[in-house]
Amino acid sequence: MNHIISLYYLPVNTIGTIEHLDCIGSIQRRLLDLGMIKGTRIIPLFKSPAGDPIAYSIRGSVIALRKEDALNIKVLV
Repeated sequence: MNHIISLYYLPVNTIGTIEHLDCIGSIQRRLLDLGMIKGTRIIPLFKSPAGDPIAYSIRGSVIALRKEDALNIKVLV
């Protein structure tokens, strides 16, 4: 069963597909520039000991996102 969750809650080593961004302005532009567009596969790789930030694999790169940003990215699981 497919459902949509925030990227922050996607378990490590689980593939998610970006569905949409729940943000506007400069943060939305930054996320789009990083390749966070609908249909893109993203995988959480590592969590810091405190759980924030989390490293993600996206389009052949590894990026780290803070919790407040990851909560604004909705993924299909």
